[in-house]
Order: sequence, then structure tokens, then C-alpha cells
Amino acid sequence: MGRTLFDKVWNKHVLHGNEGEPQLLYIDLHLIHEVTSPQAFEGLRIQNRSLRRPDLTFATLDHNVPTIDIFNIKDEIANKQITTLQKNAKDFGVHIFDMGSDEQGIVHMVGPETGLTQPGKTIVCGDSHTATHGAFGAIAFGIGTSEVEHVFAAQTLWQTKPKNLKIDINGKLPTGVYAKDIILYLINQYGVDFGTGYALEFTGETIKSLSMEARMTICNMAIEAGAKYGMMQPDKTTFEYVKGRPYATNFDQSIDWWQTLYSDEDAYFDKVIELDVSNLEPQVTWGTNPEMGVNFSSPFPEIKDSNDERAYNYMGLKPGQKAEDIELGYVFLGSCTNARLSDLVEASHIVKGNKVHPNITAIVVPGSRTVKKEAEALGLDVIFKEAGFEWREPGCSMCLGMNPDQVPEGVHCASTSNRNFEGRQGKGARTHLVSPAMAAAAAINGKFVDVRKVVV
Repeated sequence: MGRTLFDKVWNKHVLHGNEGEPQLLYIDLHLIHEVTSPQAFEGLRIQNRSLRRPDLTFATLDHNVPTIDIFNIKDEIANKQITTLQKNAKDFGVHIFDMGSDEQGIVHMVGPETGLTQPGKTIVCGDSHTATHGAFGAIAFGIGTSEVEHVFAAQTLWQTKPKNLKIDINGKLPTGVYAKDIILYLINQYGVDFGTGYALEFTGETIKSLSMEARMTICNMAIEAGAKYGMMQPDKTTFEYVKGRPYATNFDQSIDWWQTLYSDEDAYFDKVIELDVSNLEPQVTWGTNPEMGVNFSSPFPEIKDSNDERAYNYMGLKPGQKAEDIELGYVFLGSCTNARLSDLVEASHIVKGNKVHPNITAIVVPGSRTVKKEAEALGLDVIFKEAGFEWREPGCSMCLGMNPDQVPEGVHCASTSNRNFEGRQGKGARTHLVSPAMAAAAAINGKFVDVRKVVV
């Protein structure tokens, strides 16, 4: 019997242990940020241990960084976490993409942009959206602080191999429908736990036709489906993206192996889901987890349990309403899900020549300084600012209420981020997950509109 893509990469990294039991995996790349690393570094100090592979450990600052006046960090806890990482990086010999540097940005964007993220690697980070890197054919997953310390000390991690779930996606995406809509639809249809215990492999002609940036959007939200891992077969699109990037100096030596990273035709999957996207609609979430979403044209569902009732009460919405009935106050273009250059380009097409609605506060936060510079070279900053958007410095920003960028209590926000939990974007904030195009159109119109009628 053949092997899946996940099996091939996993088996290559097993140092000890039998299948079905916890196995010791070698870790090729450890990405860290300021929030989940301080205790792990302190653990090394207490045990008088050194960092096993500082050359395979890379740091950036993203969760706490302000996106206005970035060096003026007013929150004491945020400032301490940032300065602590800067000190730890210096003390332990870790390369840091520091505040204001050319490469600084959200950790899941810095990895791919610098060429650190590559096919066939095992990649970990103390952040749940590490599955993003699986779009390159890597096994990438989020870990807790104690696991961060384990990797620091040993460059290994004990893990139990999951089952395999294939999500076969075919059909041509309609105009105005994007990768974000694919993953939101899957979660809406199958729930926030359908991937629990599985490694997800996204396959099919639709996936093959997507850019690397769109592929990363889908893998990024595998965690919202309950999975630790989301993967895609590396192909010509992948190789062209990686080639020439600063840390991809091993390209010529690795390409032959990378080309073997695919699921064999007779590979066994424990579960298979099929999706035809030919008639897929733009998606909008109405509730307080990513499963609570609808097609743009569909009314919000009837209350089926106490969770729905609580979500409706929190969001100030009712069954039977539609997305266009939501009174929006904020629009956020950013996050590790949708703050890449192609996302901003797509949004700019809708924004150009228009003005932000008077009822809307709209901000654009490029996910990295690389993206910011590339966008400014294309004049995107001018397009957004002339329309009335705020153009910010890179960081996690309004994706989570851990920095100054927060949605006011009770206000509805059209967001390109990945989570719509209670309080995620600030105390009492009401978050609606959408694609960048949907968010841009909402900023101009002051409400959600069918972006398929806007994009031409």
C-alpha cells in the first residue's frame, strides 16, 4: 500500500518509537514570537541548559507590536514580552527579525517570505496557526510553552501520529469567491471539530490552481476545523515561490526530494471529503465560532441549542436576518490569514476610486514589512489612504485583542482574520469573518454586499 504525503514526511523525521504510540520527531525549524517563548527560555536558564540548535530557531515580534508609532509601546506587559524576547534572542544566539527590520512581521508570513518554510520540513511554533506552513508540503503545527522548551533543549518533540483525512476540492471558483470562502464553507458544513485527530491534506484541481498565498489561507484555518495539521502537495507553484529566497540556499540540493512529496495513488486515507466549488458563494460568519457562518444569500439559521442562543445574544442578531442586515462599524484587512500582497491587491481593486462609508472605521495592516514595502511600491497605500482607510505598520493587530488595535464593545467588524470568538478583537467586539474582497466592499458600502456583483 502507498503512503500519504503526511506519512512520507512524518516517517522521515521519526527518531524513536512505534506507530500508534508517541514517537520522537526531529524538528527542522522552530519559529518563535514574544508571547509563548519567555517561560521556555527561563526554563533553560533554571536548568542551566543551552539552546540545542540556535541556527534552526528564528524569532519575530508580532502579537503585541503597535501598528502606529511602533516603538512607543505603552502597555507594560506587552513591552516586557517584547524586550524579553529581544534579550533572550541575544543571550541564546537566536536570529531575530526585530522591530522595524526589513523582515519583521507575523511569524507565519515571515517563514515563507524568507525561504525558511520549505517542503518536507517539520516546523513548530508556539502559535496555533502554524498549520499555515503546511501549504508547502511541510508538517507544521502549533505547540504549547512546555513543548517550546522541549524543542529548545532537544530539537525534538514527542507526538502521536494522527489519522489521514483527504479533502478533495475541484471545480473553478466563481468570480468574487476565494480561498477564504472555501475554508469557511468547509467549517460551516462539517463543524469546528471535523478535523480533530486527523492530518488534513487538501487536494484536487482547485487547490492546484491556487497561488501559494491562497493555499496558505486554507491551511492557516485547518486549526479552526479542529486539526493540528493542514498540508498540500508541493508542486511547480511551490518551488517557484521558494526559489531565490534568502534562506532557500539548499534549493538545488533539495528539489529532487521535494518532487517525491505527494500521496501515492494507492495511499490509504481514513476519511475523504469531496467539495465542488463551482457554485460556491461568498461566506460570512454570523456567530461566535467559525462554524457559525452562511452563504451570503442565505438567512441566519434557527436556534438549535444554547450555544446558538448565546451567540445570537452576544452578536445582537436574530435568526432569519441576512448578512446585509448587519450594521457594521469597523473593517479590518489583516492577520496571518489574509494580509499578504495578493489579498491587499484584490481589496485595492474594489477600493480604488471609492470612499470608505461614513459609518465605517477601516484599517489595513500588512502582515509583514516585506508586504508593506511591496504594496507601497505598487501604490496600494495611496489607493487605501485616498479612500479613507488607515494604512498601518505590520503586526497581528486587530486579529486579537493583545495590542492597541481593538474593536469597540458592541461594534460589528468585517474581518479578514481567522477567529470570531467572544472578545477576540476586544471586549464585547462582534467579529464577522470574510474574504478581503468582501471586507473591502463592506468598507465602501457600509454593509455587507454580494462581492460577486462588485468584482469584474
